[in-house]
Amino acid sequence: MRTDRITQSIALFIMIVSAVASGMLLPRVVDQSDRHALRYTDSTVEGAPMFVAAGQSIGALRGLIVTVLWLKVDYMKSQGLFYEVMADAELITKLQPRFPSVWAFQGHNMAYNISVRCNSPAERWDWVQKGIRLVRNEGIRHNPNDIILHRELAFWFSHKIGNVADDGHFYYKTMLAREWHLLLGEPPDDWEARIAWMREIADAAESIAELKNQYPEVEEIESTLRSAFPAAQQLTFEFDQNFLAYYTNWRAFTSESVTAQILGELEEFRNNTPPYFAAFDSVAADPQYAEAMDALVKHVRKRVLLDEYNMDPQLMFEYTRDLGPIDWRHSSAHSLYWSRRGMQFGERRILSDDRIYEVLNTARIQIQSMQELSRNGRVYLDLFSNEFVSRAPDPRWVDPVTDHFDLFYSRYYDTRGGGADTFIDFLENFMGAEVRGAFRRGELEQAEKMLAMLDDRFGTGAGIYANPKYAVPLDVYVRTEVRGQYEAQPTLAPREVQDSLYYGYRVGLGQDRPEVLRQAIFFANETTKWFKGNSWNNYKTRFQSARIGDLVGELEQSAEIALARIMIDSTIPLEERATIWSKIDEFFRGQPVRQRVYDDIMPQLTREFQQSAYSARFESVSEFVPEPPNMEGYRAIIAQQRMEAEAAAEAARETDQTERRGSSSMTPGGG
Repeated sequence: MRTDRITQSIALFIMIVSAVASGMLLPRVVDQSDRHALRYTDSTVEGAPMFVAAGQSIGALRGLIVTVLWLKVDYMKSQGLFYEVMADAELITKLQPRFPSVWAFQGHNMAYNISVRCNSPAERWDWVQKGIRLVRNEGIRHNPNDIILHRELAFWFSHKIGNVADDGHFYYKTMLAREWHLLLGEPPDDWEARIAWMREIADAAESIAELKNQYPEVEEIESTLRSAFPAAQQLTFEFDQNFLAYYTNWRAFTSESVTAQILGELEEFRNNTPPYFAAFDSVAADPQYAEAMDALVKHVRKRVLLDEYNMDPQLMFEYTRDLGPIDWRHSSAHSLYWSRRGMQFGERRILSDDRIYEVLNTARIQIQSMQELSRNGRVYLDLFSNEFVSRAPDPRWVDPVTDHFDLFYSRYYDTRGGGADTFIDFLENFMGAEVRGAFRRGELEQAEKMLAMLDDRFGTGAGIYANPKYAVPLDVYVRTEVRGQYEAQPTLAPREVQDSLYYGYRVGLGQDRPEVLRQAIFFANETTKWFKGNSWNNYKTRFQSARIGDLVGELEQSAEIALARIMIDSTIPLEERATIWSKIDEFFRGQPVRQRVYDDIMPQLTREFQQSAYSARFESVSEFVPEPPNMEGYRAIIAQQRMEAEAAAEAARETDQTERRGSSSMTPGGG
């Protein structure tokens, strides 16, 4: 008996010592797991959802079940049974929420495989959204430091929405822009103002209780707004995403929408819309509530971003401050956010050289997103117009792109697989294209600056690899580059000239910067003149068609082609096209540019007008796009020219037939 007590005492002593020792070792173990990224998240005390605990409770059997389900999912995917795999894939996410690959698979299945089987853009967009929300709101929330999920999500924003691979891409771009316009409102155009705008959202109150302590007027605002949503009409009011949509719609209709102003329907809308409009009239337009209302809107935006989008306003502010004037209505803004966040929180978890490509690919998406923002980062959207969203170049992104080249080049210089070379090729191609693009757009100062940077990095400043390619005047460089390209690809010339004029019309006339259009016209004239004087201009194919001569004809008609293209581009607001139409003659005096396109553009413009809200206020599209002067005389001239051309063609056919008959009679056996 005494021996048993001694044994028990010794065992108790050992247990106590072991417990104390393990407690002393625990901080070191946690520190090691933090430094070597041995856990799924960066927070040791981070709680898991209830279904994670349920999955853990079945122990080792969970692994067997997941393996069987994964094999089944993989087989059904190979058979094209994309809808059928969803239930099993969802079960896997419940059993193993820390398994990033299944979240990526499930999201990709929705956004790509299932969406393309739908017959309308709206149905497709719904599935694309489901895939994005699954990974963004659930997958990354449970795996906040996994770089693969971040890269996949960034790629979907860049490729599925931002690219042109899907037939519904215009619709996707527009719906994303509308969603984020309703959420955050119209961003300030100035970069510094945009930084301050995002900072205010990031610094907003964390809770409604905190906000009410700061601004007691919020109680009155809430009471007024809630009273405007009677339960009998099945309308509810909460400080959520719907509140932001109500507020943004009210602001757009009262002060921001050009379409609403043209239609002049403010009073009618105020009297015939849901009660929220009048409620916002009474509080949002009242000066005594201005400061509290502004703070309330910023608080709700912050909470919606955190709770509904799993996006951190603090990071959004930092990225806007450190990278460039991000417009969150643009798909590349989101591919930039998620690729950068993935690298910021997930790169250090990539310990194996065999996985370094995951980091490199994420870095590429990040810099490519900034490149895309430089090409079309300015977003133009009118909530009350049926037009697609419109986007235009934003040269403010050029410097951030080149800065990040330096960052990634130095960071991945020794990475196997040509990591540094990837970024060298990217930068030289990007800057060369931007020099040519800026020159065509009339941004000559920007073009000069980038050409000097090219020369410093890849020209005379490149040390032992120096070459004089970039140490030339701007117009000489552009002329050499484009003509070298045009000789290899002559069909490129009309497209670039038309693109230049297209941009010139939009910025020079639509945004009242006439020097941009003058530069575009100069570029078009110089290119056409060079083509006309080129030695291979008279080259004939074996079918006797003048291949290059035909291109010259297309170049000579570039002003009309670009104008027709812009006038039937439904992504451009109708009022902007009307402005361009009214101003263009002063740049092409004596040339019937408008007359040449009028009859061609009117059928589509008429259909578009009849389907728009403008048809309720105006009798016809002619009030926006009036007929050019002397159209009847121009039509008569065209008809005469057509008759003369047909007569000449008929005469040529008769001459050819006569010559063929004469040739046939001279052959052996002929008559």
